[in-house]
Amino acid sequence: MADTLRRLVNTTTYKLLQNKLETWYKDYHVNSCDQNLNRCCELIELTSKVQGELFTILSLAASEGGVYSGVDTIKSRFLPWLGSSFTVITSGVTSDTSFTLMQESAEKDQKLRELTTVHEKEMVELETELNTARRQLGTIKQELAEAHMELDDTQNKSAATFLATEDEIIQLRAELRAIREQVRFYKQKVDLLDDYERQIRQLKDEVSFLSAEKSMLQERISGRRSPISFSSLTSHSPTSTKLVSASRHARLVSRFKDLYANERLNAQNLLRRYVDDLEMVQKIIFIATTEAFQAAKMAFRQFKLRVRKTLSPSHLGPESLDETVMDYIIRNLDLYDVQSSINDVIRSMSVNPKISFPPEVDFILISSFIRDVCRLAFAMQTLEPPLDVAFTTDGELFNEKKYRRSYDSDFTAPLVVYHIWPALMENDMVIAKGEAFTKRGALWSPSKSRSRSSSPIRSRSTSPTRALANDGSREHTQLYHSAGDCSNL
Repeated sequence: MADTLRRLVNTTTYKLLQNKLETWYKDYHVNSCDQNLNRCCELIELTSKVQGELFTILSLAASEGGVYSGVDTIKSRFLPWLGSSFTVITSGVTSDTSFTLMQESAEKDQKLRELTTVHEKEMVELETELNTARRQLGTIKQELAEAHMELDDTQNKSAATFLATEDEIIQLRAELRAIREQVRFYKQKVDLLDDYERQIRQLKDEVSFLSAEKSMLQERISGRRSPISFSSLTSHSPTSTKLVSASRHARLVSRFKDLYANERLNAQNLLRRYVDDLEMVQKIIFIATTEAFQAAKMAFRQFKLRVRKTLSPSHLGPESLDETVMDYIIRNLDLYDVQSSINDVIRSMSVNPKISFPPEVDFILISSFIRDVCRLAFAMQTLEPPLDVAFTTDGELFNEKKYRRSYDSDFTAPLVVYHIWPALMENDMVIAKGEAFTKRGALWSPSKSRSRSSSPIRSRSTSPTRALANDGSREHTQLYHSAGDCSNL
């Protein structure tokens, strides 16, 4: 009996019951009906477990007094209490288990209260952060609206700034015609002067280098150490310049060969999904390549003219203005507006009568290939002398120095039916061979390809909007050519 009583005292069961009653009293009006009933049932279960332990102690205490001991007490107090229809909920577990369950229940209640407190704090923090984020979002929306308004104002101002009137265009054309006449007169003299200046610079560099070397040798003979530094001479010597130019030349030629071996085949495979005729696909790629070179050369002339106008007022260096302009272009090739050249190439291909394309797609399908060719062609214009593709015409005499025959060509045919890849030229010297298709009698047979004048693309390209764009592109082409001629001055 003493052990059972000691365990009941150590578990502080009545204190736990009191704490649960106080907690329930505090939360009674907050809890729902089901929660209050659960709390009440929990207290009843705990009370029944305690009563079971007390009944065990009562039985043990009565057995310690003998057979008739405690009979009066049971009759006077216990039996009337039982007579009030009270039933004790017997527990199906042992006393030790009941004590353990009560302890675990108390610990769980305490943890639940702690978790509830932490959860409430976290909810308050999250609500605070949410309100802060909402305020920041409102600020960002307001800044975005202001930025849109500023962008619209900037666009309107830019449009108003770059609009040219008809009188200004006529005046520019008249000035360009006058400049062309002057260029024709002075072009030969300017070329001769450039050659003379280049030779003079080379001779001066060689004289300076030899003079410094002579001074060093004389001082070495006299036993004195030379204080002259050759770093400034060697950094600008003709030999180092030629080495850098040769390296760029080799790299660009290698890139041209890679375009033929890789990107050209990728573009050909992409076009074959929409065009069944391999001949037409090869013509499309060849014309896109040549048009890309033309667009890149035109953009280079315009870019060179802009750089020359920008640098000429502040040019004071020992180098000539042309060398300074070319050095700036080489160092800033990323400023080239390649997307404008791509649009010019696609516009030119759309009106080319030699090729046709399905009406449901557009030449923009190979814009990635055109972009690579334009970038390469623009970089080739910075070489001295610049690299360019050879001029070609269908039906020309096959030249083995410029082209190699395709695998399906007639190797005894003397004329070129169509070109597959252009030859790369440096002045009149072939740097990299192209590829052409030759076949006997093919030039006089009816063509398998449709003329673009009878295709849906032709009718679509000759709409009023497209026609005005083409007329404008031709006028801009004349302006670009004239600007390029002016840049040579």
